Amino acid sequence: MRPRCSIVVRAFNEEQHIGKLLTGIAQQSLNEVEVIVVDSGSTDATVAIASHYPVRVLSIPPQEFTFGRSLNLGCAHAQGEFLVFISAHAYPVYPDWLERLLMPFSDPRVALVYGKQRGNSTSNFSEAQQLAKLFPDVSLAEQRTPLCNNANAAIRRELWEKRPYDEQLPGLEDVAWAAWALSQGHLLSYAAEAEIVHVHGESARQVYNRYRREAIGLRQVQPQERFRWWDFLRLYSSNVMADCWQALRTRKLAACCWEILWFRLMQFWGTYRGFAYKGPLTRQLIQAFYYPAAPRRRHAARRPGVDPIDYGSATGEPEGLAER
Repeated sequence: MRPRCSIVVRAFNEEQHIGKLLTGIAQQSLNEVEVIVVDSGSTDATVAIASHYPVRVLSIPPQEFTFGRSLNLGCAHAQGEFLVFISAHAYPVYPDWLERLLMPFSDPRVALVYGKQRGNSTSNFSEAQQLAKLFPDVSLAEQRTPLCNNANAAIRRELWEKRPYDEQLPGLEDVAWAAWALSQGHLLSYAAEAEIVHVHGESARQVYNRYRREAIGLRQVQPQERFRWWDFLRLYSSNVMADCWQALRTRKLAACCWEILWFRLMQFWGTYRGFAYKGPLTRQLIQAFYYPAAPRRRHAARRPGVDPIDYGSATGEPEGLAER
């Protein structure tokens, strides 16, 4: 029987997280699903752990990897009516995550749905603030801007067949696809109840590379956009002040001051350097962007009437909620 949805997970050296994600998927109230893990050359136990779950593992050579190419490989092997994407270092909070993520598709105009993300107790303070800003607590049924994120999203398979993901972009392949869908008269929808925890344990260099990669992608998607030296200074200072004020209000400033300073510096310096880059996506850049060396808290109230998934001893860190 054809599954209602296919979950595509991109993974590279995710032995700390992949088991927890797959455990959370197995506990979903919607079980007409297939799970496809696209591994891009893991050298740890990622594939071995995934093989203990009812999933299909596909491989892509590291030298061929881009986010879009990896997604297209998973989508090409998927059978579901809807294609669901979730990061390998994320996990659903509630057992109705999938149901909530697919619910807006009852409107035939909706092409893409993306869900809420938040950090956990180990998240950088500024990262947690960024997630809270990008993914609010209130859903939006009809969104007409291309903001979205494939760490927690779903699209209609029939539309992917018309427009696969751009394999040349170093990042923001999700925003580029969403912009296309909007140009075709479709809608996007944000489902705050489809909530995941997204674990970003990145070093300063990794944060810099992430935002540099996304800025290069944004400039390709929206070439009219600019990010000047003044933008760097303005956004760095305003975000540091906002984070420090929030940390002060929650009595965390002393503990979080340094990480606020370096995270926001790497975020906006990476963005500035990405907008300034005009060359091709070389193998050296791909290595830096996708294959870094080794990796290195807004409080979210529980939804009334729905118990979160009990991960117990599942592979990965405890369920502990972010307190930032």
